[in-house]
Amino acid sequence: MEFFMGSDVLAAAGNALVALLSFDRIIFLWFGVIVGLMLGLLPGIGGLTGFALLVPFTYTMDPIAALAMLLGMHASNTMSDTIPAVLFGVPGSAASQATVLDGLQMTKRGEGGRALSAAYTSSLIGGLIGALIMAVALPTVRPLVLSIATPELLAMAIFGIAMVSTLSGRTPLRGIVTACFGILIGMIGTNVQTGQLRWTLDLIYLREGLPILPVLLGVFALPELCDLAIAKTSLTEKLNYSTRKGMWQGVKDSFKSWFLIIRCSSIGAVLGAIPGVSSAVTDWIVYGHALRTERGADKTFGTGDVRGVIAPECAVNASEGGRLVPLLAFGVPGGAAGAILLSAMMVQGFIPGPDMLTRNLELTYTMVWSLALANVFGAGLCFLLSGQFAKISTLRYTLILPSIMAVTLVGAFQGSRSWGDLYALLIFGVIGWAMKRLKWPRPPLILGLVLGVLVERYLAISTLRYGAEWLTRPGVVLILAAAAWVLLSPLYRIVRRKGLRGLLPKGHFSVRPEDLMYVFFLSVGAWMLIEAQGWFFNARIGPTFAAGTMLVAGSISFIWVLFSGRSRTMPVAEDPDMGIHMDLESDDDLPPREVLKRAAVYFAWYVFFIIGTGTIGLIPTIPLMIIGYMRTEAKERWPLTLSIAIGVTFFIWIVFDRLVGVPWPHSLLGDLFPSLRGLIPSV
Repeated sequence: MEFFMGSDVLAAAGNALVALLSFDRIIFLWFGVIVGLMLGLLPGIGGLTGFALLVPFTYTMDPIAALAMLLGMHASNTMSDTIPAVLFGVPGSAASQATVLDGLQMTKRGEGGRALSAAYTSSLIGGLIGALIMAVALPTVRPLVLSIATPELLAMAIFGIAMVSTLSGRTPLRGIVTACFGILIGMIGTNVQTGQLRWTLDLIYLREGLPILPVLLGVFALPELCDLAIAKTSLTEKLNYSTRKGMWQGVKDSFKSWFLIIRCSSIGAVLGAIPGVSSAVTDWIVYGHALRTERGADKTFGTGDVRGVIAPECAVNASEGGRLVPLLAFGVPGGAAGAILLSAMMVQGFIPGPDMLTRNLELTYTMVWSLALANVFGAGLCFLLSGQFAKISTLRYTLILPSIMAVTLVGAFQGSRSWGDLYALLIFGVIGWAMKRLKWPRPPLILGLVLGVLVERYLAISTLRYGAEWLTRPGVVLILAAAAWVLLSPLYRIVRRKGLRGLLPKGHFSVRPEDLMYVFFLSVGAWMLIEAQGWFFNARIGPTFAAGTMLVAGSISFIWVLFSGRSRTMPVAEDPDMGIHMDLESDDDLPPREVLKRAAVYFAWYVFFIIGTGTIGLIPTIPLMIIGYMRTEAKERWPLTLSIAIGVTFFIWIVFDRLVGVPWPHSLLGDLFPSLRGLIPSV
């Protein structure tokens, strides 16, 4: 098959731009960008909700306008989810997890506007680089993509999991434990190969597996909100930069790090083109790359280094361009959002494949231009508003915390739209908060959750198709060698610096209450390992390997800690010379008893929400929770309390009930008085 090359490609790209710049099509692109920006502000409400809102309108639209609107929404959504990540430590989506580490610390220093501005500038540049790579790669990408088979995908997934040694900083063994814990969580449900039910506890909710949304929000969002409730202060007392100065400083930071942006954007675009490598993986891999390659990063990343915001943001936006390459060339979507975009294209009569690179090349390049212009429009809007958004961080915690809690609860409910989502959010919220307090790295847990199922699936397919020969494929050998280096490099650094004696703990035996976290992980791993031994071979091989690795790594780490002679200033570090702790740290100075008391009160509000939802309905419970929190925590004035409660409730009702049509869980009140469901749908 010959593809248009040279002048033909340039002509197609020029004609595509002219076609897209018509007034009606640009209006639809703008509309998609605005919808994406609004949805990105809501934690847990990602591009899938946007597609659910917009796709039905595209069936009768002009194809160019329809695809421009959808791409505009999808591209801008990945930009605005930075706002809750930077301001509150709440990932707007799985793609903004790494941004939290340095973005939130900058906000606490009064540099939220600078962080947001740097994020949007780097996102813009990354998005344009991704679109450029997509435009150049499309005519020539077919041979390269055809060379990527399941063994290479398996090796890439293993490489992603191997990154735990980077993502765990000075506690690499703990990172392996939490990564294996995430893998095991991802394996809960029905095994697709054998039909074996794994760790479902006879619950229907678990048969399809745990949705990532409640786990993500529980592990990352709830602990940050809990620490805000414990501190009982605003995120920052004052802004160190004025609105205009902070915005300009973020722009200068981005251009100062131009080489980092080019590297990370290129990596993001390449990873985006690999099916199965989601943005939730891309941002951590790129963050680890920046940590290893940037000067002084091992001392400043995680403490509010603007480069820790720039690197993942540009990469995630660039990956959207890369993700369109296999979708257009082969009809292979990179995820659920790509699958919906693919279906929208097919409804319009366009079949991905060679035709998109020959007869429909102009339409293909309108998608390239749509992606580029969406990044320009979205970054421009976010940039203009970033200084104003940063002022939110100076508000009292009682004004913002209950509203974010309500939106987070509704966002978690989008996982599978069942009661189990609310329970999972609360359970993993408690686990995530304990991990944060005791300095157990949380990023590997999510990385394991995302990649674990893929490893198991690709391993089964690779073994079935290639036998053991898949290990000898050149691409696999190179990727696995890189994974081995990532895993072994921390040990190599210890031996090089301290000799073999550096691998042995030094100190006296001591036991502390925080060691119960080891007991928890080791007990869960042992139980899951024992349960797996009664299953079919294909269903137990993956869980056995993950649980066994978890037990070995956890036992070694536990023994190290017990005999390490821990000091009060470094109670949980396995080796303080290994680098930074790759996660957020709690920075209050309250007595442990007071911390536990305030944390218990905070999580009690989630229990109240669940009880209220089961009694009177989800939406009626929202204003009660907001009013109760604002009045009991700080006795906020009634007019202010009522206005916030009514405003948040009305907003959630409009977006999720009227627009999205969420099927709310039944309540006791609704079962007793069915007529109320017509008046209040969530009852």
